[in-house]
Amino acid sequence: MICIECGAKYLDGPSRYWCDRCNGLLEVVFDLEMLSADISLSWKKRPLGVWRYSELLPVRDPRTVISLGEGGTRLYHCDRLGSAIGLKRLFVKNEGDNPTGSFKDRGMTVGVSKAIELGMKYTICASTGNTSASLAAYSAKAGLKCVVLIPEGKIALGKIAQAIAYGARIVAIKGGFDDTMRLVKDICAVHPSVYLLNSINPHRLEGQKTIAFELVDQLKAVPDYVVVPVGNAGNISAIWKGFKELYNLGMIDELPKMVGIQAEGAAPLVKAFKKGWKRVEPVVDPKTKASAIRIGHPVNWKKALRAVKESKGLFESVSDEEILRAQWALASHEGIFIEPASAASIAGVIKLRDLGLLDGDELMVCIATGNGLKDPKYVLDNYEVRIVRISAELHKLREYLMELELSGNLKI
Repeated sequence: MICIECGAKYLDGPSRYWCDRCNGLLEVVFDLEMLSADISLSWKKRPLGVWRYSELLPVRDPRTVISLGEGGTRLYHCDRLGSAIGLKRLFVKNEGDNPTGSFKDRGMTVGVSKAIELGMKYTICASTGNTSASLAAYSAKAGLKCVVLIPEGKIALGKIAQAIAYGARIVAIKGGFDDTMRLVKDICAVHPSVYLLNSINPHRLEGQKTIAFELVDQLKAVPDYVVVPVGNAGNISAIWKGFKELYNLGMIDELPKMVGIQAEGAAPLVKAFKKGWKRVEPVVDPKTKASAIRIGHPVNWKKALRAVKESKGLFESVSDEEILRAQWALASHEGIFIEPASAASIAGVIKLRDLGLLDGDELMVCIATGNGLKDPKYVLDNYEVRIVRISAELHKLREYLMELELSGNLKI
């Protein structure tokens, strides 16, 4: 592992999440020259999924792997939605297909497997929802005790219900996500037997980079743009790392532009990027209905800024109204229901197209990070859902259908 700040190198070992010298973020680095040139031939013999790419994952002993069948998520060509917004090659990678319904499972299968390899007995995380559900599930499968810290009253019920069902110990903190993250870091600093599995853990991010590997395998090409919702900023940096590894192995000859999308009320990276800052100023009280990205101080901000700048990409923000419209647009045009945070990527693409930053011919992939059933509250609260009540009589139903026909909503 190498510190991205000072370059200090560390041997892989227990309970190491940040640099001892400068407190910087660590990154797992593979000696790519030692890998066989025909590594892709081995991959092709295995089913699509996270562990298809085991040679580039930091778990040495396959007997310690804890898996629920994660990865291998569907990639949709969204031609109807693309036509509506003027994009010919719009794809959505639906990470809601994962076992607990979000992309976090990719990281947790690697992170919890690493915990077993290191002999850990306890796992812990701070969470706005999906992380808690995923860690609780994989900890249950591994037989590890799991503790989840959540910001009180700021987590979707569908997500916390999962964590409870999987047997996690839930601790609600009076504060925001950043307060819970600080406490988790502090407790792990004094109790090395408790394994931290937020995205500050570099091993967890190694699982998430497999999104890049799968995209290349599924598209048989490299996207022009990969658009990712950004909360704690681990996913966008992990996906970029995956593309770079494929490039350095000679398996692809070009790289995508990475685009990070944040909610307007929780957009410290967008502000830093547009103003050319080298640091991020935290948002003290982040606000957005997209709870999964309601984070004011992303722990992986340095990695994320680096990913976007290296890839010649960009950060942009979208309003809650734009997020909810995008969620509805994807569902009503393509039959894909995603949670609000996921829809930030769709909303971002629509905004970039409206701003004239896209010409319509780009190969565009939006990462949909979680299933819509995780957080259905805003669908019910914010969309005009009309339930018409009639008596159980045929003529009443015919009258209603005729009304629809006259209004242009139904042709019969």
